[in-house]
Amino acid sequence: MNIIDKKFNNLLIELNKLSEEEIYNHIKEEYKKINPITKNNVENFFNHFNYWGSLNEKSENFEEIKLKAQTLKENIKNYKELYQNLEDYRSKLTLYSILNNWYNYDFQNLSNVQEKMFDDYFDLDLLKPSEDEVIVDLGAYNGDTVLSYVKCYGKKYKKIYCFDITKETINTLKENTKHLPNINIINKGVGSKKEEKFVLENCESPSANTLTSQGINEVIVTTLDEEIKEKITIIKTDIEGEDFNALKGAYNHIKNDHPKLLISVYHHNDDIWQIPKYIKSIHKDYKFYLRYHGGSIYPTEITLIAI
Repeated sequence: MNIIDKKFNNLLIELNKLSEEEIYNHIKEEYKKINPITKNNVENFFNHFNYWGSLNEKSENFEEIKLKAQTLKENIKNYKELYQNLEDYRSKLTLYSILNNWYNYDFQNLSNVQEKMFDDYFDLDLLKPSEDEVIVDLGAYNGDTVLSYVKCYGKKYKKIYCFDITKETINTLKENTKHLPNINIINKGVGSKKEEKFVLENCESPSANTLTSQGINEVIVTTLDEEIKEKITIIKTDIEGEDFNALKGAYNHIKNDHPKLLISVYHHNDDIWQIPKYIKSIHKDYKFYLRYHGGSIYPTEITLIAI
């Protein structure tokens, strides 16, 4: 057993000994030690992007911490299973650093695992594409992922499908990728079933727009199994919490095509273990890696690479 294994096991042992209430009180006390400027930034972040619960010390609102304590206590076995299924120690240290940040507000380890070598999604040691790639980019935004792929690998693909829910972003996406061949741009959401929803605009950035059941900006939601009939070889998702649903709607592609999966696993507390567990249930031979491209304060931009 090495030092990373020991740190991870010791963290799980400590969490297992404590009650959910004790974990909650511990996280809250650690949070109160943070300097006021950082604390203000953290609270603004959580309250702007309401994926993980709200947080406001002055009003004694610790919803985000309560939810973190709950997920930490309830999923010890799931974290252990995920750790055992990760293929390298970069991934295992990343998982430890994320959980330790949740529990101890540990900024140092989180900073240490920030990816500084490769672009988001495209770890050159892991992803080795061919000329026949059929790529699906869910949450294509302004084309940043497509352009990153071309920068890393050149025009080594057969076709790229770009999905995005925001009409204004679609126009920028078209402009930014007009020089590239075989780009299919689709103004639809992607989920677990076909339905009609609405775009909920985020005041910070259209990249954070989400789907909602009521509104004025209607958008069609489809599934990858329904929308694309040819073999898919790569699926990337960053769709503001709909990532798990999109994978459910790609069940047949995952089962039959075994595409490489580049999945955002940070929009919900349970995504980090729930999504790989689901992928493994479809095809047991997938191998898992975690890479981290977020900041040093709170873990976002966590990518699961499943190959």
